[in-house]
Amino acid sequence: MKKIIAVLTFMMFSTLMFAQENSFQLSTHILDISKGMPVSNVSIKLEQYNEKTKTWFFIEEKKTDVNGRITDFLNSKKSNIGIYKLIFFTSDYFKKSNVESFYPFIEVVFQINDQKHYHVPITLSAFGYSTYRGN
Repeated sequence: MKKIIAVLTFMMFSTLMFAQENSFQLSTHILDISKGMPVSNVSIKLEQYNEKTKTWFFIEEKKTDVNGRITDFLNSKKSNIGIYKLIFFTSDYFKKSNVESFYPFIEVVFQINDQKHYHVPITLSAFGYSTYRGN
């Protein structure tokens, strides 16, 4: 009986020690530069471009966390080379704040060429935005 418990204990610890954590290749965040604050609870949709059919197809949609971030787009275990689009649905954020805005949503198109991490954030105000490739 002691041997069975010892073996089961060993198996449990070795599984925990070698369990691989998921890593993701794409992250994003939104910072409202008019307030100097992150923007939480905003939906962001990720799409990929199919060069053969010249169409976009849905990958997934998530909401920003309390820090205005989404850190887990595109699992790194597979190749993600291609052209992508993040669609930031900003209209509801401004409506909830009773702020008139010019952009109901913002589309950012970019290309992944390798296995490195890509961080594609936006800085936002009611009448402007900017994006860049971060790290």
